[in-house]
Amino acid sequence: MTKNPFDQFSKQFFKECLSQLGEVRISEEIPGEPRFVDIWFIPSNQAPADTLSELGILAQIAQTPCLLEPFRNQPTNWEIRSCFGKLVHLEAELRREAKRDEDTLSENELPRLWIIASSVSDELLEKLPAHREPSWPTGIYFVGEVFLIRIVAIDKLPPTSDTLWLRILGKGLIQKQAVDDVIALPKGNAKRSKILSLLYTWKINMEVNTLIDDVEDRKELMMNLSQAYLEWEQETVERGKEIGKEQGQRSVVENLLLFRFGSLDSELEAIIPSILALSPGEFTPMLMRLSREELITRFNTQN
Repeated sequence: MTKNPFDQFSKQFFKECLSQLGEVRISEEIPGEPRFVDIWFIPSNQAPADTLSELGILAQIAQTPCLLEPFRNQPTNWEIRSCFGKLVHLEAELRREAKRDEDTLSENELPRLWIIASSVSDELLEKLPAHREPSWPTGIYFVGEVFLIRIVAIDKLPPTSDTLWLRILGKGLIQKQAVDDVIALPKGNAKRSKILSLLYTWKINMEVNTLIDDVEDRKELMMNLSQAYLEWEQETVERGKEIGKEQGQRSVVENLLLFRFGSLDSELEAIIPSILALSPGEFTPMLMRLSREELITRFNTQN
């Protein structure tokens, strides 16, 4: 099992939020390099206007190609340099592709690196050095235009609807307020339901994951996610009354598999009926602990 449930959540979170705005590639390998980008986003020219409005600052970030590197804690100097190295290698690969196609890349077509961290100290911002841009809110910093690096300090963002989809990745009271803000959205809001589902699955992952070292962070996160968990559970019960108990449980299983593995291929789809033969108390720990291969082997034998 992965030691970093936040990494799983953040990747699925950005995929959910940005998929209508363009192409979202998760854990993208840079060709020719043993490096993986957490989230590589390529914007579309056909982004729905209502989605752009709903996502606020996140939609602004998604206006240009970008690498998104989320951090649960403040990144170290090495982690920042490592992210910058990915940006440099990715740009080099894009330039090679353009040259092969006898094309050129403008500055606007080059990817930006967005380091999104729950907190960034003033000391680190000074060391980079990073500066504010008047057209962006407090908490957004630029590290020299030549380097194409941006920093999001979630702890410094204003608590507005425009920053909601970044604050949900924060810590402590900032994250708790963001979770409350998501719950307060109208129940017909599509993003509300899907993000609550991801938060619900994140909490389950935390409950069954025994590899997390930071006990205090785990305790705090569990408290922050509790209300989202209860809200989603209640809505699932209500939805189950409407569409049937089995269909409601199928939705939970699909969400857990998506959270673990990023997508549902034909092999995973095929084992869902066998998984549903178990109770939620039985299948939830298995889905969070077993590898993809172990799940397929275990439940294929029951078909």
